[in-house]
Amino acid sequence: MVELKTPGEIERMRVTGQFVAEVLGELRGLAQVGVNLLELEAHVRERIRQRGAESCYWDYSPSFGRGPFRNTVCLSVNDAVLHGLPFDYQLRDGDVLTMDLAVGIDGWVSDAATTVVVGAAAEEDLRLVRATEEALAAAISVAVPGNHIGDISAAISAVARDYGYPVNTEFGGHGLGRTMHEDPHVPNYGRPGRGYRLRPGLAIAIEPWFARTTARIITDPDGWTLRSADGSRTAHSEHTVAITEDGPDVLTRAA
Repeated sequence: MVELKTPGEIERMRVTGQFVAEVLGELRGLAQVGVNLLELEAHVRERIRQRGAESCYWDYSPSFGRGPFRNTVCLSVNDAVLHGLPFDYQLRDGDVLTMDLAVGIDGWVSDAATTVVVGAAAEEDLRLVRATEEALAAAISVAVPGNHIGDISAAISAVARDYGYPVNTEFGGHGLGRTMHEDPHVPNYGRPGRGYRLRPGLAIAIEPWFARTTARIITDPDGWTLRSADGSRTAHSEHTVAITEDGPDVLTRAA
């Protein structure tokens, strides 16, 4: 069931969204050659504690994971793209790192992700990251009342097609509000004019992610980390967006 939010509830989600944006911005600065993923996890854990917030990932036990997830941020390196379980790994020159953070404050959730290239960046990796960012911007631009989920999905897949990247249809965006995952599902591939009609008060996480040469993913032995089936590198960009009468309102955009 889709639950529409009041303007006041969207403002409470914005408070959370600004915190998520701040912490992701800090992680972008901290993600340097030689830094351990567990250091980044420790930083997020401390920031959440200081703020009196709650991690949406801690103790998360969905059907697709080997729960419970006992970390506060998803960190996915190179061919890993989603649900990356932080582990004892020092970042290397040229690594592609995706950082995905979902937090609740006073009962309201926001979710965002960003991908960076650590140290010296290969052009093909920057191109992949840029594609996800452009797909996210294109999807946000059509997130207006009267359009459909399919318009968002089609905008994402059109950018992927222009770049020559395949699109996975298993994992995409989602509604959110009081919990991290709510209806509706927001696929990264679809047809314009199809699916749920967008209405003011709908809050969704839009999250295009691409692997360079495959749409297939596999799960690591840790039961969580999803990576490209052929080992090609990946990238992922995500914002929490509220549909309003005045257009899309990005709640996780840095102030």
